[in-house]
Amino acid sequence: MLRILSGPQTLCWLLLRRRCELDDAERVLLTDLCRRSGELTTSRRSAQRFMVLVRERRGIQLEHWITDVQSTGPPELRGFNRNLHRDWQAVHAGFTVYWSSGPVEGNINWLKLIKRTMYGRAKFDLLRKRVLLAS
Repeated sequence: MLRILSGPQTLCWLLLRRRCELDDAERVLLTDLCRRSGELTTSRRSAQRFMVLVRERRGIQLEHWITDVQSTGPPELRGFNRNLHRDWQAVHAGFTVYWSSGPVEGNINWLKLIKRTMYGRAKFDLLRKRVLLAS
């Protein structure tokens, strides 16, 4: 029985998740889709290789992956590669540097959320009070 995909995001997550993270129905669906489309099989293989590079921070192998996708990958992944090259230094640093500014960015986003909830009335003194009360 073929389960219907609810949209492109569902297919994207099927391609990106590890096979061990899929339930039985998703595994059967993915196998059936890959059997029907060789391009989808190639896309999944490339996406899985990229996810391994991200998870294991293998920045050295990133350029090899990009070269492979540029020569054999589907158009969507070639477009993804072009976008990676637009900010190559940041991408390469994300794959090789072990420190992150994530906590700082999280605090900035939290501050902006508080400011947005005040509908533009957030002068510094009022914003400071709200932040101090919230923490």
